[in-house]
Amino acid sequence: MCIFCEIVKGNIPSKKVYEDESMIIIEDLHPQAPVHLLLIPREHFKDVTEMSEEQGATLGKCLAKLGSLADSLGLADGFRLVSNKGENGCQSVGHLHVHILGGNKLSEQMA
Repeated sequence: MCIFCEIVKGNIPSKKVYEDESMIIIEDLHPQAPVHLLLIPREHFKDVTEMSEEQGATLGKCLAKLGSLADSLGLADGFRLVSNKGENGCQSVGHLHVHILGGNKLSEQMA
């Protein structure tokens, strides 16, 4: 069972801030910034290295949409995108998702 697939289906409650035919955006349960959201494609694929060209196009569409949503999500002054891959990258769920961090000035350090 994939927890993000269950969230996408509505079987597990989440705090959705946006959804369309390609993705949902939810609040992260353990925020690491004043605004910490997760962009989750509706279609299941493991990570950025295991997606087809069509899935890559869908991810591109999702990221393009994020640009038009930034102001309404509290990210007008900028944000950081993070997608973890694998154990050493600290990927905790095997369904591609993109962390959206913002809401104030973020650290220059990435680690």
